Amino acid sequence: MLSGHEDSDAKPARQNWFATTHWTVVITAGDLASPEAAEALENLCRLYWHPLFAYIRRKGHNPEDAEDLTQAFFAQLLEKNSLARATPSRGRFRSFLLTSLQNFLTHEWERARAAKRGGGKPLLPWDELSGESRYALEPGLDLPPDKIFEQRWAATLFQKALAGLQKEMSSAGNTELFNRLKQFLSAESHPGAYAEAAAGLGMTQGAVGVAVHRLRQRYGELVRAEIAHTVANPAEIEDEMRYLIQLMST
Repeated sequence: MLSGHEDSDAKPARQNWFATTHWTVVITAGDLASPEAAEALENLCRLYWHPLFAYIRRKGHNPEDAEDLTQAFFAQLLEKNSLARATPSRGRFRSFLLTSLQNFLTHEWERARAAKRGGGKPLLPWDELSGESRYALEPGLDLPPDKIFEQRWAATLFQKALAGLQKEMSSAGNTELFNRLKQFLSAESHPGAYAEAAAGLGMTQGAVGVAVHRLRQRYGELVRAEIAHTVANPAEIEDEMRYLIQLMST
């Protein structure tokens, strides 16, 4: 099971990827002079669309209005270049984004509601499956809006890390191994589970145990890499990791 701890030999690698990836997408999206700004903004929209949509829904808006407001919020970030103010010195990016959304809803939601999905401008890209159907199927709908947002935020980061792990395994020709062992990444195994997996993979039970350990270790690294995009410095990664795990267990 993924935990808030890591092996000591992973620390040099963590420091390396933090130095090269920390807030780079956010900073690039806020730099309108950069040719990569549009792509960076699209990546941010795809990643954080659903947590923001879930927050707005929990505030009492109907599905259509919540979609309109989410789209209008991202459009405003682009129009006013608000991401230029999102710097590591301001702390966690999820806090910056939620505060920005709260301000938007307080001061501009009436205008946004009257506009047609961004005032006739092209919609920012988002996954249709991440809208109302996904919101209705997920647990925790009785939580306060800010907790809904944080829980969806955590789920988004873990899912992105899992997708990265799947891609790595597939590229290495280990798709079947991943598909059979991914169940052990986030849940304790039931008695005999390793033996069942070993039989299906043609491996020994001990080899399955080693493979699961390596998968968990790599998964933890990928989750920490995602968290590194959203915190102010490396010292905050472990605290954020523990907090996100706690959110997913409630």
